[in-house]
Amino acid sequence: MLDHIGIDVSDIDRSRRFYAAALAPLGYIMTKDFGQAAGFGVPDGEKKSSDPGGEFWVAKGDPHPPLVHVAFSAASRAAVDAFHVAALAAGGRDNGAPGLRERYHPDYYAAFILDPDGYNIEAVCHAPETG
Repeated sequence: MLDHIGIDVSDIDRSRRFYAAALAPLGYIMTKDFGQAAGFGVPDGEKKSSDPGGEFWVAKGDPHPPLVHVAFSAASRAAVDAFHVAALAAGGRDNGAPGLRERYHPDYYAAFILDPDGYNIEAVCHAPETG
């Protein structure tokens, strides 16, 4: 349904580095960089968006973190765990360690990070645990 989403950030260089590191375990790469804006998406062969620059954009501006929550799809629970580690190492703040959130559904496995501007960023896997 969605083609892309964008958020304003206070420091484009810091956010570019943060999202490049945090989203790498989920298979996202920086697909476009226009200096004051950067797009992130999956490699062309896996693209789900018609936007040639990516599904997720950050742009220099005035952030409004309380209004925004972005959840990225993860292929596995291990990818959720790796997102959390990478995002913390890149300067994010923990907002919910990896784990089940059964109030949503029995297999909802997610981790939450506050990005450098305070946006609530989530990685979620809906698949059951594999043995």
